[in-house]
Amino acid sequence: MDEHALDIRYLQIEGVNVRTGIRPGAREGLALLIFNGIGAGLELLEPIITAMPNREIVTFDMPGSGSSTTPQRPWRMRNYARLAAQLLDRLGYEKVAVLGISWGGLLAQQFARQYSERCEKLILAATTPGHLMLPPRMEVIVRMSNPLRYFSPDYMVSIAPKIYGGSLRTNKLKAKAHASQMTPPSVRGYYYQLWALMGWSSLPWLHKLELPTLVLSGSDDPIAPLANGKLLARMIPNARLHVVACGHLFLLTRAQAVASDLEDFLDSK
Repeated sequence: MDEHALDIRYLQIEGVNVRTGIRPGAREGLALLIFNGIGAGLELLEPIITAMPNREIVTFDMPGSGSSTTPQRPWRMRNYARLAAQLLDRLGYEKVAVLGISWGGLLAQQFARQYSERCEKLILAATTPGHLMLPPRMEVIVRMSNPLRYFSPDYMVSIAPKIYGGSLRTNKLKAKAHASQMTPPSVRGYYYQLWALMGWSSLPWLHKLELPTLVLSGSDDPIAPLANGKLLARMIPNARLHVVACGHLFLLTRAQAVASDLEDFLDSK
């Protein structure tokens, strides 16, 4: 990530030194708080942030990912949501729109439920309702159950077609470019993020989320199969589904096109 694109600062919250990135917006409108995928650092968000040059962006490395430190003990999803709320307090944001990507999409659902008064709009990208999801193939689950792809670029490139789908099925250059941007997480932090999902599901209360919601799903997503996006859009009262003709990483591989859809949704009344 270009350090000039985000104002990087470190905040001590809940015993964690949290690397936080803020990119001021060039126009009025809701600031967008982004929750990243499991184990992912801020660098992987560069394509979508760059594609939204006028939108105020707030994001951070999850504890144990990127340059944020790891908690002493495992957290539940409500703890990650509380950290996000405290981060907004420290930065002076009362209300935001929230974009959650993959694992971050589950956290976005938790945040919208736990802090409904602070979340005006919700975007769920390449994600699921959690424990009761329509699952991926077992080989995808096995490969996602450890962070090896963050530590070995060659391994990441070799498994990218099967876990990410879309254009990465055939384009090794894109897979290599993605691998080059990956900052290895703390192994303990990665497994803490997995542990937070144990038994967690949003299905019992999705019908209570009344805020405007955009669900984005890839048509060829091995990690979060399209059926999950359809389920989320059906269960959330004020949600609509947009299917992107790509795989799990469409926010990176189709950043310009997806950014236009995001801006239209965020600017809509």
